[in-house]
This record gives sequence, structure tokens and C-alpha cells, in this order.
Amino acid sequence: KKWTSKLGLGSIALRSLWCYKKYVDQLLQKEHFDLIYFSTTQFPVLILGKHWKKKFNIPYVIDMQDPWHSTYYENKPKHERPAKYWFSYRLNKYLEPIAMKQVSGLIAVSQAYIDTLKERYPHLKQIPTQVITFGAFQPDFELVKSNPSNFKLTYTKKVDTINLVYIGRGGHDMKAAISLLFTAFKKGLEENKIAFEKIRFHFIGTSYAPAGQGLPTIEPIADEMGIAKYVNEQTNRISFYNSIYNLMSADVLMIIGSDDTQYTASKIYPYILAERPILAFFHPESSAAQIIKHTNAGIVISLIDIKENAIFSCYDYLLNLVNHKAEKPQINWRALEPYTAENMTKNQVVLFDKVLAQ
Repeated sequence: KKWTSKLGLGSIALRSLWCYKKYVDQLLQKEHFDLIYFSTTQFPVLILGKHWKKKFNIPYVIDMQDPWHSTYYENKPKHERPAKYWFSYRLNKYLEPIAMKQVSGLIAVSQAYIDTLKERYPHLKQIPTQVITFGAFQPDFELVKSNPSNFKLTYTKKVDTINLVYIGRGGHDMKAAISLLFTAFKKGLEENKIAFEKIRFHFIGTSYAPAGQGLPTIEPIADEMGIAKYVNEQTNRISFYNSIYNLMSADVLMIIGSDDTQYTASKIYPYILAERPILAFFHPESSAAQIIKHTNAGIVISLIDIKENAIFSCYDYLLNLVNHKAEKPQINWRALEPYTAENMTKNQVVLFDKVLAQ
């Protein structure tokens, strides 16, 4: 890292590429493996699949947890684009075709990801594909419930406050949803300040940057709208089990989606398993919106609805929240069964078998 960072290569995927190649080459020479499975968002590593397929004739499967090469930010202002966008866009555009050329199977958290790749690389229409999200795993929640003293809240709960909590990344692609939420809240402050002043918004783990180095993307919007004192953004990430504890301790959970039709909240199931009321913002065609609807886990505000209608729907939800205690949702557990970790794992194995049968 000492040398590569001087060249501007801070990406762990690029820095580790040669080490992975060298180590796995040695491993594959010594032992027998039927299949190689990539499940990571460190995308440059995926190009090694083509190398190992050519050298050892071992098929590989890629799990697309997020889009790799995306044109989403092309028409966005420069200040809304991710850091080093010029370089990463061109690198992704060059590397993705290499990884996709010899891939034998595809998994993704969204059908839209798979459809985009098939359109971009027509030969992928001939290989096994499957939508498989991160599965719901109830034992994780039982562990947290049994050991509450091992975890801590990352936000302050005060008497008579209503805490709405979101845990996950931020970003400029979520600006539409955040602005809609804050506009509805500001309307509430103007019309019923005493009641709406009870509300506090907490956004936790909004940056992928190292601890202490993340740049806030939520608080600037709140500051611009004059409601900063009601909004708390913590860019530092927290551990998985701490996130479960914080979700379970919230009065209401927020799921802030994107106006991108391909966006899906791949970790949506912990929110549902926390059994707290959910207020979500998604494109109505997203898989996340459909799952919340089918499981009766919460309310989804459409990001393509007429803006005034969406703001009113959100305001109406918040008004009901301050006037009545948030109630535990009546979740349709049967509708959640297909998304359990056990069933998701079965789906993975089925796809692996299809790949090996080719």
C-alpha cells in the first residue's frame, strides 16, 4: 500500500490483484475444485475468473451485489459524482467485459442487474442466472436479544422523542428521497411544531471511507433546509450485530432508496426481521418495494409519484406517527419464507449444479 497509494491506487481490489492471482494459481495446481464463486463488490478481482478458466478450465460464477459498470452518474453534476469518478468509470468500462467473457453463471440481487448485463453481453443469455438476495436469518436477531449488554446504541434516545433510524450508505443518488422526507417533516414543523419536534432522524454508517474520513451527504441537505438540529448523520460504519441492535431499538426504521430503477436494498431483510415500523423510499418497480409490500412490513413512498403527492403521503405518515404510538407491524411471515437464508442457499446450490452440468 505504501507504494501503490503514491500512484493513486488506493483500491484494495487493484492492490491485491496480483497476490490473489499468485496464491490461487498455487492452490488450483495442488488441489481439485469444481467451481469458483465470486461474491464481492471489489470488482477488479473478478477478471481473475477468466484467467483461471483459461489456465485450469474451472468454471466461475459471479454474484453481482451492486452494478459494476454503470452510466447512472453520466448526466449528473460533477459534485454529485463519486470520488475519482473519471478514473473508476473508465476502469469499470474496460474490466467488466473481461470478467463477463468467460463467466459460466450469474447471480444478482436484482433482476434489473442481470437484464442490463444480458443486453450488454448477449452471450450471457445462454448461461444460468438467478436473482438471489442476502437472506433473512432469524438466529442473528435471537443472538442480539439474548446478549443486549454486548451492544450499544450509536444514537441518543431522549424521553418523548421519536427516533427514525437508517443504517446504510448515503450518497447523492439518494438526494431525491432525503429531500422528499425532509420537506414533509418541515411541513409538519410549520403546521404543528410541538408535535413534530419530537422527531429525530438518525443516519448511521453512511460512508465507505475509513473511520473519521467519511464526508456527510445527508446533513448538508438538512442544513440547507434549516432542520439540521433534528438530523444526526454518522459516517462511520458499525458492526453487523451492532446494526441489528440499533435497528431493534428504533421507533421507526427508514429505508432510503434511490431513484435508479435498478437500485435494490440488498440488506432489506434485517429491517423486516427487526419488527419495527418501516418507512421506505423506492422506485415502485424495485424488488425491495415489492418485498415490503408482500410481507406487509411497512409503507413505501414512490420516488416517481408526483412530488406533491409523495410529500403529502410522507407527511401523513409522520403526522400519524406523532399522534399515535408506532405499532409493531403485522408481518406476513409466509411471504418472507422464500427470502430466508436457507432458501437462498438452496437457490445458490441449484445454480451451481446447473453450471457444472453444462
